Amino acid sequence: MNFAQFIKEIGRGTEGAKDLTREEARQLYGAMLDGGVPDLELGAILIALRMKGETNDEMAGFLAAAQERLQALHVPAGRIRPVVIPSYNGARKGANLTPLLALLLARFGVPVVVHGVLEGYSRVTTGHVFRELGIMPSTTLVQAQLALDERQLAFAPVALFSPGLANLLSARGRLGLRNSAHSLVKMLDPFRGKGVLLAAATHPPYMDMMREVILSFDNRALLLRATEGEAFANPKRRPRIEYLHDGVCDTLFEAEHESLKSLPQLPEAADAKTTAQWIRHTLDEHGPVPLPILHQLACCLYASGYAEDFNQAKAIVAVEGLPAAH
Repeated sequence: MNFAQFIKEIGRGTEGAKDLTREEARQLYGAMLDGGVPDLELGAILIALRMKGETNDEMAGFLAAAQERLQALHVPAGRIRPVVIPSYNGARKGANLTPLLALLLARFGVPVVVHGVLEGYSRVTTGHVFRELGIMPSTTLVQAQLALDERQLAFAPVALFSPGLANLLSARGRLGLRNSAHSLVKMLDPFRGKGVLLAAATHPPYMDMMREVILSFDNRALLLRATEGEAFANPKRRPRIEYLHDGVCDTLFEAEHESLKSLPQLPEAADAKTTAQWIRHTLDEHGPVPLPILHQLACCLYASGYAEDFNQAKAIVAVEGLPAAH
């Protein structure tokens, strides 16, 4: 493969660069994931794509290459689809409540896989909070499958599913910039399209890209605005939650815009220990769950097939869920 030719096409800046076709992107990213691109050329490709900006077709090609090489998990027995929660950002300003959502789903018997990175770049990662809760990351794919089958919850580093993507993510430490892998992992389903992906992004253009790419693969996902990059609903004001399935997009909840009447009860600090203590206290039914997260939980129960329809999912959460914070 002539990497210099690819660099020549995509490295001419925002005005002169040429976009790759979906097939070209699949071939190039496949070589990158396989470790077949020398370091100099790999760095040039990552920076060129960052400067040019990836098109939806390019991201779809990248995702196709990643899925072809994915070390997949098996869907647990039963009719319920597993929920997949990518967790790559962590939190700095507020508490990281990704573990709360995951544990609520597992409480209902919905299989959940949380995949991400362990290092936080000064942020509180989901792994940090899980550790305080006594939930350690799986070290092998077999261990992740066992945790999923026996406890309905597995926390797995992305390297278990895709060593190539883990390597591309680590390039941030050398280049100082994020690259396309940081967006790609948020669309990664370790069940190869048989799970329900929680897809979240902070900026509207990225949400538009994720919507189009996910729909082009006919995968099932819930799309929402991220909370500090994490895929849980903002506990203070619910974002719009869209359900992507069968090539269509349904809006399950519209975004809240009105002024808050009262603030939900949240952890007093954002550190991992305080967050874990608050989550444990909440799960023991000593404290209310923020209403936006209960709404997201209902969306997950519906999309996973736990409930037959969305109204039933909302009723189940209202009756069987924890008290809501209004």
